[in-house]
Amino acid sequence: MRKTSGAVVCPGCGRLVDVNDPVCPYCGRTSPGMFGYGPALQRLLGGFDLALAVIGGCVVLYALSLIIDVRGIRMAGMFDILAPSSNALVTLGMTGGFALARGWWWTLLTAVFLHGSLLHLLFNMVITRQYLPHVVELYGPARAWVIFVVAGIAGFAVSNFAGGMPTIGASGAIFGLLAALIVYGRRTRQHAVAQQLWMSAGMMFLFGFLMPSVNNWAHAGGFAGGFVASEALSFSGRRESPLLLVLAWASALLVPAAFTLQLLTLSGMLSGR
Repeated sequence: MRKTSGAVVCPGCGRLVDVNDPVCPYCGRTSPGMFGYGPALQRLLGGFDLALAVIGGCVVLYALSLIIDVRGIRMAGMFDILAPSSNALVTLGMTGGFALARGWWWTLLTAVFLHGSLLHLLFNMVITRQYLPHVVELYGPARAWVIFVVAGIAGFAVSNFAGGMPTIGASGAIFGLLAALIVYGRRTRQHAVAQQLWMSAGMMFLFGFLMPSVNNWAHAGGFAGGFVASEALSFSGRRESPLLLVLAWASALLVPAAFTLQLLTLSGMLSGR
């Protein structure tokens, strides 16, 4: 497992360095060999696909929302095929004015990974699979994940402030990914690409106004959050600093913590009755 001599690929800049170098001579990353465990970790995580991880998590949570309240599953129409009940979605962390009134701030995050029907899930996951790998390629996985999370939270924060309707879904975070691609195109002076992406964003916003029960406030907030987060994160050389990695890991750990907090809170409320 531990390599004590030879070269290793620096996870910060992708160049070969000595496994025992205390600092990468190219990008300045501390302990690029990770005390000899870098090669093993890179083999373990080399095939990690952030988009598939997000999609897999959303699918599991959607299946769980159906299992929690099987009798409450709705089949009212095309947009409600295999729609989980409101009780199941509240249990898992749906957000809205009602949630923030109770102090459930963590639902701004949990709601990003919940979906209200089979069509809702399929549509959002197809778009996630389309955009997220590109953001990972251009910004690196840590930045891409932070952008996704920030955009999702910002989208629901704007939605709750504007109307407070009960809401779920990854579409706000997806608009943040689109904003990240626009920022990259603008900052690298690829104006034709940026213009095309702006047109795609406009069409997606328009589509949201034409479809029923679409949270356009979350879309707008997610786009703004993704835009600001992308501007704040430098992608020059795709170096991922220790601070950025800490932020990415902290936000990743916050997701299961938020779901746990939601379940513990509801369990406490039920036991107190």
